[in-house]
Amino acid sequence: MDDSELSAGILNQVPIEIAISVGRARPLVRDMLKLRRDSVLTLDRRVDDPVELFIGERLVARGELQELDGEQAGYLGVRLTEIIDLREAL
Repeated sequence: MDDSELSAGILNQVPIEIAISVGRARPLVRDMLKLRRDSVLTLDRRVDDPVELFIGERLVARGELQELDGEQAGYLGVRLTEIIDLREAL
């Protein structure tokens, strides 16, 4: 095994964190100061709109939110609908 194969094998074992963006809100400061428990902050997206997956600041995919079944019932997952070229994104 040469160095590049060893490096690739090691890199394949490194976990990465993916952030899922479901929307953004742009309230005024005065509106933020009024927020209390059970307040609702309106986002710029609808429930059916795609979510975006980011690694750091880079968009890597889009998908749809789904509630999982079985042992993972109650958890959310993302069904990927579009994948950006990861070699370019990373």
